Amino acid sequence: MTFDPASYHFVDSGTPEEIRAASVLPARRENIELHTEDGLTLVGELALPEDDEIRATLVTLHPLPTHGGFMDSHLYRKASFRLPALAGIAVLRFNTRGTSSPRGTSEGRFEEGEGERFDVAAASQFALDRGLPHRWLLGWSFGTELALRYGAITPVAEQVEGAILLSPPLKRVADTDLDRWAASGKPLTALVPEFDDYLRPEEARARFARVPQTRVAGIQDGKHLWVGEKYVQRALNEISSTVLGEQVSLPSHWQGPMAKA
Repeated sequence: MTFDPASYHFVDSGTPEEIRAASVLPARRENIELHTEDGLTLVGELALPEDDEIRATLVTLHPLPTHGGFMDSHLYRKASFRLPALAGIAVLRFNTRGTSSPRGTSEGRFEEGEGERFDVAAASQFALDRGLPHRWLLGWSFGTELALRYGAITPVAEQVEGAILLSPPLKRVADTDLDRWAASGKPLTALVPEFDDYLRPEEARARFARVPQTRVAGIQDGKHLWVGEKYVQRALNEISSTVLGEQVSLPSHWQGPMAKA
């Protein structure tokens, strides 16, 4: 059965409550479908600020589906739970081709990052068609490779303002992809955990030297999966600060209606 985001039950305790891993803050949430140029239907969810004042938009690209990555990978789920209410940021999540989650299964099959170029384009086009402002790609692990390979080529290049990379492994990324980003002039922010399994800050700075406009931020004591509220808060603060163009420190408590996932 497809998960319905309208099923969350919100309760207002009347006092400030700590925001925890399963806390869901108010937003306008809807199940969506994306349609790719090669004829597939992908499933996803869009979470918008309740007051319609959208300050920026995240088009999320999830980790490797063959290793458990999907639209509900925990950082993206928490971004959709929190950022519309706390920062006025819209969050678009979806399953790439052949990927399943409680929302459902996207058509097609995993294509090692090749056919997924159509998925990136479909998500970016959807955000554009909905009139969502200040669109940024947000990739995590495998999703960073999709962002780097396809975010600086037509049509996506004309539709997004830049990209944020969480734990970029750079395995499927060639120097030509980085050079294309450099030529685009679009900003990149790479958040690289100190103890990442694939790429650590010093090596990341060397690789991203090909893209002068990249900001590489080393995440002290961090690991590839960003487990723990300390690291979730750091990621969401960095993401919000980047897309809003100002320093953001999101609150750790919320007074008002809240649900639990």
